Amino acid sequence: MAAKRKSRRAFGRIRKLPSGRFQARYPGPDGVLRAADQTFATTTDADRWLARKRIEMEEGRWLDPAEGRTTVHDWSARWLTAVSPQLKHKTQASYRSLINSLIVPALGDRELSSLRPITIVEWVGAMKTRGLSASRIRQAYRVLSQIMRAAVDNEMIGQTPCRGVKLPRMPQTEPHILTPLEASRIVRSATKPHDLLISLLAYTGLRVGEAFALRRADIDVSGGLVLVDENLAEANGTLVFDTPKSHQKRVLRIGPSLAARIGRHLETLPNGEDTLLFVTPGGKPLRYNQWRKAYFDPAVAAAGLTDVTPHDLRASHGTWVADRYGVMTAAHRLGHSNASVTTRHYARPVIGRDEQVAEAADSWLSGHEDDDDGSTAVPART
Repeated sequence: MAAKRKSRRAFGRIRKLPSGRFQARYPGPDGVLRAADQTFATTTDADRWLARKRIEMEEGRWLDPAEGRTTVHDWSARWLTAVSPQLKHKTQASYRSLINSLIVPALGDRELSSLRPITIVEWVGAMKTRGLSASRIRQAYRVLSQIMRAAVDNEMIGQTPCRGVKLPRMPQTEPHILTPLEASRIVRSATKPHDLLISLLAYTGLRVGEAFALRRADIDVSGGLVLVDENLAEANGTLVFDTPKSHQKRVLRIGPSLAARIGRHLETLPNGEDTLLFVTPGGKPLRYNQWRKAYFDPAVAAAGLTDVTPHDLRASHGTWVADRYGVMTAAHRLGHSNASVTTRHYARPVIGRDEQVAEAADSWLSGHEDDDDGSTAVPART
């Protein structure tokens, strides 16, 4: 009787190794024969592995193992080069700093496919143990998460390890909301022309970098308009002019008295549309820390106030506008594309408003209160 011929395997190959274990190999979509990343105790186990690999390719889920062996160091460098043209200069510098100081030293030699959520949890825990701030840790995690998501999108790994990771909570800090009178006291206490700069922060809601970047061409004195189309930022000690945050350019209307003050200030400046409104005594662009120490903080102290930052003026402006003219108007003034950002970070309840609402509600109940526009309110139902 003739011996039964052994059937040829439909997909892949299996061979027995000198160790007694079995190696599985299979052809990828490119025809290259690849070995499994593990050996098997039996041919049945190897067959099952090959069957799963075949299904992955048929369903389009197969990933080239060689891609996953790319290191975090190499992939993060390639990723940053690719995304940099779309980033603001300050963001580029921040990402590069986080990658070089926190991501690569800890994970740079690891292969992408070797990272697991526990790896990231341990990395976050190590940064916390070193005493890094919650803000710094969260920034580093967000950058690594973007890097890993890009690896998934480019089919280098099946899923990101940045999932299910508990990050340290940010301390809750509330801005110091000033009254318009308190802001006015700071303005009157500042030296010229920095009183005008502080006025712009308080009464237009400009970011500090936006105010530092204002030029003669951005001001329409007769029309009472300010064009906000540039921001001055400091990245690793270097000053960089860029578009405003989130690239939100806007035109703001200012009152006649502020426009007149700006007009008088322009008369003292050199000619040229690109002339900056505010510079150092040596004619250089302003740097935030130096300006605050030399001009802003002394004005705050002279006004009899404490714990006030330049950013508080922006938050105060947002609160005043939102309280009287609505959140959407405040969002436009502050340059927010989404009003939820305004309510979450800037607009705050004005002290005393709750009592006023209670009094108004009581009068609404009686049906005798007039609306703000002078029309009679609808009497309450009984």
